[in-house]
This record gives sequence, structure tokens and C-alpha cells, in this order.
Amino acid sequence: MSTPGGIAVGPRIDPRSARRRYVTTCALFWLPMGLTIAPLVLLFTERGMALTAVAGFFLAHSLTAAALELPTGGLSDVIGRRAVLAAAGLLNAAAFTLQALSTTAWALALGMTLMGAGRALSSGPAEAWYVDAVHASRGPDAELRTGLARGGAATSAALALGTLVGGALPWLLDLGPGDRIASATSDLVLPLSAPLLLGTIVVLGFTGYVLTALREPPRAPVTLPGVLRGVPTTVAEGLRLGGRSALVRRVLWSTAAIGGALATTELLTPGRVAALTGAPESGTLVFGALACAGFACSAFGSHLAPPVARRAGSGQRAVLVSLATAAVGLLLLGVTAAASGPPAWALGALGYGLLYLGLGAAGPNQNELLHRAVASSGRATALSVQSLALQLTGAVTGLLVASLGVGPLPWLLATALLLAAALLWCRAPERDSAPGSAAPVPETTATAS
Repeated sequence: MSTPGGIAVGPRIDPRSARRRYVTTCALFWLPMGLTIAPLVLLFTERGMALTAVAGFFLAHSLTAAALELPTGGLSDVIGRRAVLAAAGLLNAAAFTLQALSTTAWALALGMTLMGAGRALSSGPAEAWYVDAVHASRGPDAELRTGLARGGAATSAALALGTLVGGALPWLLDLGPGDRIASATSDLVLPLSAPLLLGTIVVLGFTGYVLTALREPPRAPVTLPGVLRGVPTTVAEGLRLGGRSALVRRVLWSTAAIGGALATTELLTPGRVAALTGAPESGTLVFGALACAGFACSAFGSHLAPPVARRAGSGQRAVLVSLATAAVGLLLLGVTAAASGPPAWALGALGYGLLYLGLGAAGPNQNELLHRAVASSGRATALSVQSLALQLTGAVTGLLVASLGVGPLPWLLATALLLAAALLWCRAPERDSAPGSAAPVPETTATAS
């Protein structure tokens, strides 16, 4: 059985219930990731790893995620969203356990590689499941923006909470039973290991939730030869999508610019904060609080995405306004990069908040446009293409920024990149209905960008 839009349906899920399940899935997946943000690098160095080795671990994570991004998106479209998300949860559980308890470089590298594989598997299936569920219940014209916005807000809120807990838990254990735990386990479990072990428990809960809550319509039985044939076909179709649709090209270019902006911010902000506080240790503490505030701004921005679209008059104009706001934030970070004193610090903090606020509001509006341009059979693949654009541009921008050094120039280049992405949305070659009517975007529009 299928809807008029061609989406196979089983037992239908009410859109509100689908939205709650999607939001819960986002929160449960990203909370463990947030738990690792503060302690991970310090844990590796505590295990005796040099910074070059730590950089190699993160490179293994990035390369694995990039290499598997498209194949795993195609896999989700072929065998189903729930199975791929559950596999992502199991891989992350193994990764967190290895990172928390391992003392050798090869085991830590394996943990980061597994985390990269889990990241690739998780890129898109939950959002694709939500959109499919809403379309199956209400048809292809159903409103998506609110659910996508709440999912983005839940993601950012989970990262903010995880960052706080992941930074505070080792400190609290160090004040209390941390030494006794380390001695009893022959230094296998350190205070810095605790957030990752907690993350393992949460991600196992995520896996159980996915298996029980994300019901899917029955799919035709798949065999290994069928999967091997179907995944490359789906991936190729996803890559061709940008060539057929001007709107999808704009989404991908905007996502790439966002990747560059985030890479610049994440690379340069810790050094600025450490220089402000005068010591790496205090800089780490302040940066953790600043990162938490950034995630909170992103969550608030995601919450604002539907009203921004209503006030702007369309999803496309909402993306323009949101990316322009983020560009203003980057500009403030750039013009204060070489300045000092409380006014410059205040402007820099304001810029940091505006950046994440704008990006948070842009995401749900961008993704609703993307979902109206793709069919269910390639939805997760399209999201994987989008994620790949963000990651690759972020990696290239990071190398460029590292070669430019500190100062205003890297920030201003990232500002120009984000502003150019905003200007892509000044013209609207594809019809976008007023929020609430949710008219579908033609899938094969090929108007010039």
C-alpha cells in the first residue's frame, strides 16, 4: 500500500507522535556525543598520547565518516532507517567503551574509527524516518518545518547538556572517589573516562528506543546481492540530484559554506579564549561554557525557524535572513580578533551567539526545502550528500585557516563565504509556498542558480 506521493505505509503514526519520537531520537543520539566534547582530548593525553597522535585519531574519525557517508545513506534507503540507526548506536557504544578504557594507540584509533562509522550511519536516517512518517499520515504536502526545528533544537540542547555534564563529571570525581576508582581498576577507569562510560549507557538506551519506537512500513526482503546492487544505484541518484534541481544545489552550497564557518570558529575560538584567560586550563573551562552557550543559541535558533519563515514569507527568505544573521556574527568575531578589552570581548561573545543563532534557524528551513525536492527512496542519501558537503568543506577550510594563522583575516574569509551563501537565496527560482500551506517543490526544476 502507498500514499499518492508514492510512500509505502504500514501502521500509520500520528504526526505529533512521530515528532515526539524524532525529537527523542535526536536527543538520545547527540547527548552522548556532547558528553565527549570536554574530556576526550584530555583523556587521550592522560593516556600518554602525543598531540600528533591525537590529531591522527581525529583524522581517522573524519576520513571514515567521509568515506562511508554516501554508502550508508544509500544503505538506509535500501534496507530501512531503523536498522541503520540501531547499527550506528551499537558502533558508538563500542567506540565509547574503547575510548574510555583503552591505553594503546591502536585501540584508541579503532575507537575513533568506529565512531566515524557510527556518525556516517546516523547521518540522515532519523530525519528521513520522520519525514516519511509524516508524509505517510498526511500526504506529501504535510508541514515539516516545525518537527525539523524541534529536532534541531533537541540536538543542540542535548549537546549543551552533554558538554556541561561531560566537563563537570571528571572534576566532581576527582574531588571524591576518582583516585580510588583508578587504583581499584589499575588506572583502567580514570575520572576522565566517566563521561564516555555514561555515554555508552545512553547510546545503548538510544539503540533500544530506535528498535521499539521507530516503526517502519514492511519492506521487500533484501539479500546481500540486492543490497550490493541497490546501494550504488541509490548513491548515484543522490549525486545526480544536485544537477537536476537548482534548489538542491543552493542547499548544498549553503551547507558547504556553513561547514567552512563552523570549522573556522571551532579551530580559532579555543586559542582566543585561552589567550583571554591567560592559561590553557582556565581557557578550556571557559571555552566549555562558551560552547554550551553556543549550543543553547543554536537550539533557540532552531526553535525560531518556523516563526522566522512566517515573518519572512517563505522558507527560502528565512534561509537568507538566518544565514545573513550568522554572517554578521562571524563579522563581529573577525573585527574583534585583534582587539582587546571588555568592549571587544563583549562584541566577540555577541558575534559567537549570533553565529549559532543564525545557523540554528537556517537548518530546519533549508532541510524542509530539501525534503520537498527529493523522493522517499533517496531521502537519506540526499541528507548524506548534504552532510558530506559540510564535512569536506570544513576539512578544507580548516587547513586553509591553519595556514593563515591568527588575526582577522581567517574570520573575514569565512564571513565572505557565509555571506555568499546567503546571497544565493536572494532570488527564488522555485516556488515556495507560504508557511502552513506547504506546497511541494517540483523535483526536477532546473532553473539557473
